[in-house]
Amino acid sequence: MDISIIGAGNMGGATALGLSRFCPEARITVTARHRETLEKFSSSGIASTLDNAEAVKGADVVIMGVKPWLLKEVLTPLLPLMKEKILVSLAAGIPASTLKEWTDGFNLAGVYTVIPNLAIEIGESMTFINEVSGNSGTLRTVNGLFSSVGKSMVVDEKQLGAGMMVASCGTAFALRYVRATMEGGIELGLYPRQALQAALQTVKGAAALADAHGTHPEQEIDRVTTPGGITIRGLNAMEEAGFSNAVIQGLRIWK
Repeated sequence: MDISIIGAGNMGGATALGLSRFCPEARITVTARHRETLEKFSSSGIASTLDNAEAVKGADVVIMGVKPWLLKEVLTPLLPLMKEKILVSLAAGIPASTLKEWTDGFNLAGVYTVIPNLAIEIGESMTFINEVSGNSGTLRTVNGLFSSVGKSMVVDEKQLGAGMMVASCGTAFALRYVRATMEGGIELGLYPRQALQAALQTVKGAAALADAHGTHPEQEIDRVTTPGGITIRGLNAMEEAGFSNAVIQGLRIWK
């Protein structure tokens, strides 16, 4: 399967690297405005070009990795070349009705809004997929691609914003927790590298534990919080400082 990724910025570039590493049936071509941007992809064996039209002509799936405010400008001249191809937009906040309006009459095989996160680069994305138009076959293709680079979930359009906040923006939120834990660890006597390694591994292990057991997080928390112990005292201190409410308020800014 030939996949062209238009735009090699943070998300488009991460998607190119992830699919090239974890989706063996995918032949990736990536584009950018400047040759320097493409050097790291060429050095990884990924085909690259400065010509968006050239990339689209040979593709089965076209992934638009440009910023939302640039999407229409970049997409419009390419649409006549997309007959019977699948279009995937990584641009958050563009309504399905707008994508339908832009693509109407060009006989695309399917149009999808897809919200991955940066961990797609290492095959650990949490990706949300919304079908704007298509069929069971094209949906299976798109879902299969993004399932190869982590976990994917097909959702209604109204759920995309929540998915973006929890999983895409959530990468930054989780790493801000790691940074705070690292700083606290240093205050308690760990060297910075020790504190960072410990914080990262603990978050990774906690997530893997809950995922492996299929449990609610609170069930795993209960296993750590012995009566009168320091864990429950630490949790209560965090809640007194507004930890849970701060996280929820951070997520709700989408509304």
